[in-house]
Amino acid sequence: MCIKRTCFKETPIETAILNYLFALIGALLLFVALGHILFQRRSSTSMISWMLAIILLPHIAVPLYFLIGIRKRRSDQDKAYIIFNRSKNATFTPTTDIKPLIHLLQKNGIPPPRSGNSFELICSGNVAYKHLIYEIEQATETIDLCTYVFKFDTMTRNLIDALTRKAREGVRIRLLIDLVGSMPASLHQKEFASLKNAGAQIQFFRPFTLKPFQNYLNLRNHRKIYLFDQKTVLSGGMNLSNEYMGEGNDAQRWQDLLYRMQGPCVEHFYLLFHNDWIYAGGEETDMRFLPTPTQGSETVQVIPSGPDIENDALYESLLELICTAKKRIWIVTPYFIPNETLMEALLMANGKGIDIKLITPRKSNHLLADLGRLPYMRALEDAGVDVKLYTGNMLHAKSILFDDTIAMVGSANFDNRSLFLNYEVVSFIYSSKQTQHLASWMENMMKDSIQGLQKPSKVREAGENIMKVFAAIL
Repeated sequence: MCIKRTCFKETPIETAILNYLFALIGALLLFVALGHILFQRRSSTSMISWMLAIILLPHIAVPLYFLIGIRKRRSDQDKAYIIFNRSKNATFTPTTDIKPLIHLLQKNGIPPPRSGNSFELICSGNVAYKHLIYEIEQATETIDLCTYVFKFDTMTRNLIDALTRKAREGVRIRLLIDLVGSMPASLHQKEFASLKNAGAQIQFFRPFTLKPFQNYLNLRNHRKIYLFDQKTVLSGGMNLSNEYMGEGNDAQRWQDLLYRMQGPCVEHFYLLFHNDWIYAGGEETDMRFLPTPTQGSETVQVIPSGPDIENDALYESLLELICTAKKRIWIVTPYFIPNETLMEALLMANGKGIDIKLITPRKSNHLLADLGRLPYMRALEDAGVDVKLYTGNMLHAKSILFDDTIAMVGSANFDNRSLFLNYEVVSFIYSSKQTQHLASWMENMMKDSIQGLQKPSKVREAGENIMKVFAAIL
């Protein structure tokens, strides 16, 4: 039996109706996206960048906006805002010069600084790995690990073996991995078979199977939290792969920082992990946290940022510290894409004679970030700021020094993504000893750095300025 091909052809009227429906749906989505932007609390630069992209490239920008453009989530949605315990134990009395900062953070729901912590800065991937394995071997009750990048390599296979042994001993193991940062790991989960069979629990943050229409890929869990028995935490910038830590020589590893802490502030990391774990689909467990006794003399304040923090506490605190610095501001970051307010604050601080140094890789692992940062770096250099380009292996550390007594170390970069989009966590250490330690490390980084950006061609300068328009959405 022969069926004529004409039976399957659309009539002109059907084609016109379909075209009209597609155009109508596209127009509705465009207006919804524009309306959503107007009702979101975001910077004018970010608003203009997204609106310009949507108007000029609607077929590309509108779908992208719904995938990666959403920033804050409301507290009545599925991931609750972090609420910290208001313990009055182990707090400290701030000095007059930092009282405004402490007040600002407390108004944003951030717990006050707590004294009685031990704090050890780790600048070597080899040493960091030894600490990680040691803490795993010493754990007797719980091991909770949260990372952005998890790659299957020699380091993580050894890590999986160590965790599997502890799981068989009855230690509760929970591993939380960001889906976007560790997509290959999510696609090859058979590598986790032995660990799962031993009783460990593994979750991927924002799996596509959970509420696919609310999956905003832009909101990534960039936190690194490695907790042991609720008593010890390792945190900072190091992910779980051989690029960051492992056995043997560090010559080929990225330059990064980790820190080991014990004391009252460990509780705040546990609350963060617990909130992230439940949101990723993990089992609701007893969240009782045994009070941690004093372990040292350092005063630390844990500051998370992200969609689960109601306001932009980290951003506001950095702005406050830049504006009130009296001596120096030294910034180490792999990606430098600040908003206009932070740039103006840095330029004003430089104009007051503050010693400002920016230490960043000569070439990072993200081309778009490198292009987007150049206009800002050129503006700083033109104003007389020391811009140091690290020439060694990829510099992935994130740290800032303010004067001689305040240091920031953690997972947050000095860019819009970390300050306004990602789930991040940093620690402010109010300590002249730790500030000096970090200053010495930064000085070593500067010895392997060059100064002076190449003068761009007219074509490159135009390209850089175009990237600056879209810097807020990188």
